[in-house]
Amino acid sequence: MKSKFLESSEAFEELSIRSQIGVMAYHGGTLEKATDAIARETAEQTDASYYGLIQTNDDPLHFPSTKLNEYASENLNKFFQHVKLVITIHGYGREHLFHSVLLGGRNRTLASHLASFLKIALPDYSFVSDLEEIPKELRGLHPKNPVNIPPLAGVQVELPPTLRWNREEWGWSDNGGIGRAKHVDDIISALAKAIKALPQTFI
Repeated sequence: MKSKFLESSEAFEELSIRSQIGVMAYHGGTLEKATDAIARETAEQTDASYYGLIQTNDDPLHFPSTKLNEYASENLNKFFQHVKLVITIHGYGREHLFHSVLLGGRNRTLASHLASFLKIALPDYSFVSDLEEIPKELRGLHPKNPVNIPPLAGVQVELPPTLRWNREEWGWSDNGGIGRAKHVDDIISALAKAIKALPQTFI
């Protein structure tokens, strides 16, 4: 059953069931721009499962992560019934953190693992995995946050605008006809390498 939000034709879901590792971007499309492209392609390159909620409105709705189930359909349940751990891709903007990637969520072992790969791909950025250094509202620790629903929980990756903005075309990567910034491909590649390097015993 679709929610009224999905029936508005200003949002749609994407679902691909593959492995028990999941990648999500439920603030995708015109909301947290380029996040759906990163999540979708990371999942494709690693045979991971993928769930996306994509908005098309120029004035998108920013709903709290803990309220996702109110805006999604049964596709969300299918995703969570299948995956054991998840990586959620988000965008955020804090002027003093324009060169910081925040790694929240309850799976701290996975957070450290992802950070080790991202640091190599993006040496000009800092990767904050110490929860005390992440703004409280961006830590992703609430039990109803999608990042913590699977049995092994997961990591909430918060990407600053500098990584999602295409400087050469002066627009958001993969949005409204704007091409992709190199940084976006670097993120996808690093996340894919990190997922492929996870020990089989991890899940």
